[in-house]
Amino acid sequence: QVQLVESGGGPVEAGGSLRLTCAASRRTSSINFMGWFRRAPGKEREFVAAINWRRGVTYYADSVKGRSTISRDNAKNTVYLQMNSLKPEDTAVYHCGVVVDSGNYYYADSYDYWGQGTQVTVSS
Repeated sequence: QVQLVESGGGPVEAGGSLRLTCAASRRTSSINFMGWFRRAPGKEREFVAAINWRRGVTYYADSVKGRSTISRDNAKNTVYLQMNSLKPEDTAVYHCGVVVDSGNYYYADSYDYWGQGTQVTVSS
């Protein structure tokens, strides 16, 4: 079992920045990807960003590309999502997840573990 704890969400004005953090409870050599998804009220959960744990290759949704940066600290089993130039449409609950072994980072069904989520609210 891997427990994930997100932090860093909160209220912010449009144009502002937040850094989300997701800490895994233990090191596991079998982590393939760590990623972020979000769910806005009344909408489907959507992919935001992911990082290949071993190689550090990053992937972004078009909606956040150029405004967000995902990074990792392998020693701390932690992944970060730096979000800049936030927009009201970024308002959502953000969840981080882990893909263990095989799986496609883009699909939520690939993820084996999820955190409880952290709320991001962007006001105009």
